[in-house]
Amino acid sequence: MAPAPRRWIAHLDMDAFYASVELLRYPELKGQPVVIGGGRRHQPVLLPDGTRRFARLRGYAGRGVITTATYEARDLGVHSAMGLMKAAQRAPDAVLLPVDFDEYRRYSKAFKAAVAEVAPCIEDRGIDEIYIDLSDVPGVHEPLGHDPQGGVRAVAQEIRNTVRRATGLSCSIGVTPNKLLSKIASEIDKPDGLTILTLADLPTRIWPLPVRRINGIGPKAGAKLAALGVKTVGELAAWPRERLVEHFGRSYGAWLHDAAHGRDDRPVVTHSEPVSISRETTFERDLHAKADRALLAAIFDRLCEQVAADLTRKGYAGRTIGIKLRFDDFRTVTRDHTLPAPVADAAEIRRAAGQCLKRVDLTRRLRLLGVRVGSLGRPGTVALRAQRPAGRGCVDAGDELPFEAFAG
Repeated sequence: MAPAPRRWIAHLDMDAFYASVELLRYPELKGQPVVIGGGRRHQPVLLPDGTRRFARLRGYAGRGVITTATYEARDLGVHSAMGLMKAAQRAPDAVLLPVDFDEYRRYSKAFKAAVAEVAPCIEDRGIDEIYIDLSDVPGVHEPLGHDPQGGVRAVAQEIRNTVRRATGLSCSIGVTPNKLLSKIASEIDKPDGLTILTLADLPTRIWPLPVRRINGIGPKAGAKLAALGVKTVGELAAWPRERLVEHFGRSYGAWLHDAAHGRDDRPVVTHSEPVSISRETTFERDLHAKADRALLAAIFDRLCEQVAADLTRKGYAGRTIGIKLRFDDFRTVTRDHTLPAPVADAAEIRRAAGQCLKRVDLTRRLRLLGVRVGSLGRPGTVALRAQRPAGRGCVDAGDELPFEAFAG
């Protein structure tokens, strides 16, 4: 029997997170196909008899996309990032709920705090997933009975139980000797799964999987591998490193070979600084800078205010202000404007983003608008706008507001 690994890394992924939070709020929807991605107009209506009337996908018209869906909805062929109109064709009777990011963030903090009570070495990977280094948790290396992995299994199960007690939500956990394999393992037995693997399990549990199950192999690399006759992780593992380097370059080719053989030495990083903070929205219908000037200006205001609130909550300011536009022909355009000193105020962000907006041809209709702040720093360590000199690159209060300049 192979010795148990001395390094145990867990990947915890909340199950259908946004949808599961909504089911706590609306328990009468349990077991039904539910899609999250609607707007305010899709808010449930409380009826006089105490029941609720829910919006359905049937007849949906607009540009919205699915944020997430319950597993019952996924069984009908709908999934995250799918357009709601397309989803309505596949699952017309599915319930449609609006997104509520404030509530999702509250539950995110709650489940992460619960995990930290058991295993404090956590790498935050987003609102619904984390990596956990279990290597130094007491008892994790102790066998239980005839199970050499009994200790780590017990710790992982305790984490799952703690998350459920704290939030009422289920999660899936994969535990392996490294982050790469744990990310794959957490998906194997979803939902509400616990999967523990060692390198000895590669041939039976990992190699039969499609290559796209490896985090880091995207659509383009997957298509290129398929063209070479490589569809499973095992088929990828059978390729010599030299041939992969020949087809994919020295760095990525070597990484593909290591990944297929389950090699990954990355540590769990307990703290990292964000590169940027952004907000964006896809419109219910395509909007034009002239005809829909007032609506676009209001949306632009809200995005800037949301980014500013995110910056304030996380304690950052940023120098590089950017916008993202997607037109009705699906062409995407980005523009950036770098200021002499960091800002975190909504009005400052709006002015700088407006300068970016003036560098874009807005004759076509828009389907998406986004605002981003990058080059982040802590306000206590950088000079804020009040200290920045006037001059080129600065936006004065008297400048035209975004979209108003295009009214003609």
